[in-house]
Amino acid sequence: MTTPPHGPADGLSTPPGKELLSADEPDTGNEPLGEPPAVGRVVEGRRKVRMADVGADRRARLDALARYLHDVAEDDAAGATLPLHIGWVLRRTRMEIGQFPVLGEDLVLRTYCSATASRWAERTTIAHGSEGAGLTAVSIWVAVDTTTGAPARLGERFFAVYGPSAGGRHASARLGLGGPGWRARQRARPWPLRRSDVDAWGHVNNAVAWAAVEDAVDIGPSDAAVALVEHHAPIDPGTDPVLAAERDGDEWSVWLLDEGETERVLVASSIGVRPGRASVALG
Repeated sequence: MTTPPHGPADGLSTPPGKELLSADEPDTGNEPLGEPPAVGRVVEGRRKVRMADVGADRRARLDALARYLHDVAEDDAAGATLPLHIGWVLRRTRMEIGQFPVLGEDLVLRTYCSATASRWAERTTIAHGSEGAGLTAVSIWVAVDTTTGAPARLGERFFAVYGPSAGGRHASARLGLGGPGWRARQRARPWPLRRSDVDAWGHVNNAVAWAAVEDAVDIGPSDAAVALVEHHAPIDPGTDPVLAAERDGDEWSVWLLDEGETERVLVASSIGVRPGRASVALG
C-alpha cells in the first residue's frame, strides 16, 4: 500500500500527513507473522543489492532496504486497481533483520496486508536473500485523500482485495516513541536536506529517516538488528532538521527534530544491534 500507480493527484492542495490521526485507538500488539498467509493476496518482488545500496563494508544500508520495501509495496498497489483518489502515507515501520543483505545478493520479497482498520492498514514484507539474508518488516500506512491530504476511509474494494490476507487482525496506528531528553537535544547537530530527498508528495521521502539512523548508529556487516522508525510529522522541503541520538549499550535512540522548533519531533526511532546473525528483539 503506497501512492496509487499514477502518483499523487494534480493540484494536491494539502501535503498528506498534515492531519493524520490521534493515537487514542487501542494498541492490539499484533506480532509480525513468520510466513505469508495461505490465503489472500501476496505479491512477490525481486531486487538485487547494487553498488549504490551499500557502504564500504558491502552491507545493504537501512535506507536501501526501506526503498526495497516501498518498491514492492508500490508494485502491489499498482496491480490492485484501488480508487485513484486514495494515496498512502507511512506512519511507522518495524524492521527485524536477522542477516543483512550484501552487495550483489539477490532478494525475493513477499508482501501482503496483515491487518486493517477503518483508515489505515498494516503491511508485512518478508525478504530472503541468495546469500542467506533475511528480514521481516511490518509497516502501518494511513489512507489519505489525494486532494485534501486528510485520512480517508478504506472502501469495499480495498477489503475485497486485502481483507482475506488480513484475516480479521486489527491494525493499530499508535506511536510509542517519545522525544529526546535535554542532553540529547543539546548534542543535536544539523542534518541538512538535499533537493533529491523530496518525493512526489512534496515532502521528504520516508527512506531519508532510515538514512539518519544509518548516520547515527554503528552496524557491522554481520550484525543483526531490530529497528522501529515512527513518522511523527511530515518533513517539508523548507525544514532544517537536526539529528539527535543517544546510546545505551547496544540500543540506540535517534530523532530528527525541527531546528526552528526543537520540541517538535519529526521522526523518532529505536534500534537494537547484536553481533552475529541471530534474530534479536527490542525490549
